[in-house]
Amino acid sequence: MDRLAAMRGFVRIVERRSFSRAAADLGLSPAMATLLVQQLEAHLGVTLLHRTTRRVSPTLDGAAYYERCVGWLAELDDIEGAFSQRRRQPRGRLRVDLPGALGRALVIPALPDFCRRYPELELVVSSDDRPVDVIGEGIDCVLRSGPLLDEGLADQALGELVQVTCASPDYLAHQGRPDSLADLAQHQLVHYRSQRSGRRLPFEFRHEGELHCLDQPGRLTLSGADVYVGAALAGLGLIQAPRYHVAADLAAGRLCEVLPDQPPPDLPLAAVYPLASQTSPRVRAWVEWLQEVFAAVDPAWLRR
Repeated sequence: MDRLAAMRGFVRIVERRSFSRAAADLGLSPAMATLLVQQLEAHLGVTLLHRTTRRVSPTLDGAAYYERCVGWLAELDDIEGAFSQRRRQPRGRLRVDLPGALGRALVIPALPDFCRRYPELELVVSSDDRPVDVIGEGIDCVLRSGPLLDEGLADQALGELVQVTCASPDYLAHQGRPDSLADLAQHQLVHYRSQRSGRRLPFEFRHEGELHCLDQPGRLTLSGADVYVGAALAGLGLIQAPRYHVAADLAAGRLCEVLPDQPPPDLPLAAVYPLASQTSPRVRAWVEWLQEVFAAVDPAWLRR
């Protein structure tokens, strides 16, 4: 038995919760992935995985063995990367997840540079604005805005997204332009529902050093950044969105900023990845590249 191959296979199976998906990641057949785990279990004398027709999950022994394996394998990769010239160039598959609007506007346009730098990396990018189980789905790194609530994950701050409150000129022509928070009682607020938490997010404003939350009822609640901005363009009411996402509409006069002296709070932005991946050359290359990308973003869009 190749114990190193068996350990790598076992770790990937736990992360992907599937023999077939893990085998595809590693370039193995499902039968070979199954055989490696069977050999590992026989060698250790314990059952590492619960297997059903629909799901694979670690036993108590398997969970403990997984934690030891990921740390040891990461350290091994780091050691090899420090002494082997060939291994200094990150290689293999890198799975990342991006918020749709943010990825399209700020990350994807810069991606050719990453591909040129790291030709031995196969990049698999998902971007569908849904909650992502980083470890369970075998994602190496996700880009997230807002509070970070995930335990067992590490993060690298990339800055804070500047937000604005805005509406269409037609809406403001009919409803009037609000001059204070009290004026908002006469306005329609288009609410955004977080797909991560499932809750409707309140409107927030900074005024004289204090944060004011306004959870005013509204007739429209949306999920998805593009349709949310689309609602404002259609004249349905006020929205709060990152400035980068509405910059073109503001510049073209399709949207107008309101209450600029009482802006929404900035939105933290971070690269998030499993703790065990902190020393991974693949993840480190991606995160360091993201830092470069966001360091070059217009400071009117991102504070650092």
